[in-house]
Amino acid sequence: MIFLVSLLINLSIALAHFNGFGEQPLSKIAIHKAVVSLHTNASIAASPYLLGTKGEDTEWVTVNVYHPNPSADDWVGVFSPAKFNSSMCPPINDPREVTPYICSAPIKYKFVNYSNSMYTKTGKVSLKFRLINQRADFSFGLFSGGLLKPKLVSVSNFISFVNPKAPLYPRLAQGKSWDEMTVTWTSGYGIYEAAPFVEWSIKGRNPLQSAAGTLTFGRNAMCGSPASTVGWRDPGFIHTSFLKDLWPNTVYTYRLGHLLSNGSEIWSKQYSFKSSPYPGQDSLQRVVVFGDMGKGERDGSNEYNDYQPGSLNTTDQLIKDLENIDIVLHIGDITYANGYISQWDQFTAQVEPIASTVPYMIGSGNHERDWPNTGSFYNTTDSGGECGVLAQTMFYVPAENREKFWYKTDYGMFRFCIADTEHDWREGTEQYKFIEHCLATVDRQKQPWLIFAAHRVLGYSSDFYYGLEGSFEEPMGRESLQKLWQRYKVDIAFYGHVHNYERTCPIYQNQCVNKERSHYSGTVNGTIHVVVGGAGSHLSNFSQVTPKWSLYRDYDFGFVKLTAFNHSSLLFEYKKSSDGNVYDSFTISRDYKDVLACVHDGCEPTTLAT
Repeated sequence: MIFLVSLLINLSIALAHFNGFGEQPLSKIAIHKAVVSLHTNASIAASPYLLGTKGEDTEWVTVNVYHPNPSADDWVGVFSPAKFNSSMCPPINDPREVTPYICSAPIKYKFVNYSNSMYTKTGKVSLKFRLINQRADFSFGLFSGGLLKPKLVSVSNFISFVNPKAPLYPRLAQGKSWDEMTVTWTSGYGIYEAAPFVEWSIKGRNPLQSAAGTLTFGRNAMCGSPASTVGWRDPGFIHTSFLKDLWPNTVYTYRLGHLLSNGSEIWSKQYSFKSSPYPGQDSLQRVVVFGDMGKGERDGSNEYNDYQPGSLNTTDQLIKDLENIDIVLHIGDITYANGYISQWDQFTAQVEPIASTVPYMIGSGNHERDWPNTGSFYNTTDSGGECGVLAQTMFYVPAENREKFWYKTDYGMFRFCIADTEHDWREGTEQYKFIEHCLATVDRQKQPWLIFAAHRVLGYSSDFYYGLEGSFEEPMGRESLQKLWQRYKVDIAFYGHVHNYERTCPIYQNQCVNKERSHYSGTVNGTIHVVVGGAGSHLSNFSQVTPKWSLYRDYDFGFVKLTAFNHSSLLFEYKKSSDGNVYDSFTISRDYKDVLACVHDGCEPTTLAT
């Protein structure tokens, strides 16, 4: 038995690697091997020198390059902090080790010839970079020798934002109670320099101020390389404030503040959100679900890698439809930073229009958590040494212990039970007990729509590699949980990890329990399982065999939107990120008595006693 479990885990590890297509672009740069080869006549210059003069947190920068001996593999890296030579390297205690000239990867890069094919003839090019405020100044390095043998040819002037420490990129999340909203943001202000707070109010009323807590972490909190070595970058300070006793379904305005020790105040721009409905409240409620989005660069940086090709399209479609979205579930594989910590700032900037307006609830995936000998269920290096620290710190979730990233959250007529597949979920474990408690304690008369979500596919997927394994699931995935889904009549179970879209019939123990495809009414008898891991990262192939339970498969980027019109009517829509149009949908119509109805393995025991 022990051998079998070990075999299944090892197989799952292999699947995780197969499903992780591509490498973090910054990992392709052998930055620790960079040498100095400054050329007297080469030059690189950036402008403007000062960014954010009108309060912007994002600016376009022009970088002019000249190299008298250009080649097709020349590239420009963006460094922050601007001083990136060996003086910034951590101390080396081993006398056999030689301090590299550069010890931190750039935050992004461009091949010069990719931007202008005439470069190799003229040696001249003008590049455009889009920079976000990341709590430090910037400089640009011109390198020859490609990514594997980089030679630093020229270094630019330094440029910076007016206030590099400014409070930025707020992320909303549901609190532990329905009438609480949390606001998390990043700044350069430590607790001895300034006191963080949120000023908020119902629109037009006198504002309240709520203090915020502050977290940060150092290099020694990372579990391995690159997070602790070339990928390390100071994360700044992460602040979280809890806005309590909110009125249901009410629009609030807020802004982030820091009270400096000299008595002056630093402010962010103003934002707004709508508070959660009262649990069971009968109002229009709209939920977006996806996994595996990652980030993209609007300036074309890291272009040869095309690392998260659908990410920006998904982000932009959500922003476009934001007035019709109430809450977002991003179920794992958040940034794919993989130990390059600067990418978390890039991601929070990318989703700021969404996360600053509606609760952005995340789940834990292999690229956030997994690292050998750190308590992960899987013994892989997928987190790049982050081992959960970044996800747990950068985003708030209402878990009892954020190291154990499972939690429940209620939104009006919905109950969401979010599992953590990077920790053991099997029967008898702490997480299994949580899952059962989350499912068992929902009042279906008030919250008829019961949703289970997890990163890895604990249900059903006809992914190519799951097909090779034979059971079309994460090894050991549904064996313990399917009786809970059935007993508590879970409506829909969502998963990421597999980078495509797939919907099953209402299913129990591999069998479809309903013949309908697009409209379900009355007692459904089973749970619909949905893979929605195609939000941005490289797509995953399907198996050549299509199981009978697979109703719709799509090899494309997309996301799901749920619309609860009332207690009896739910609309499910799968939308493509390319155009925002609906390509798969179904409806559920039922009354409370249908939820109470007896189904196979989901009945309360009865007797003939009178």
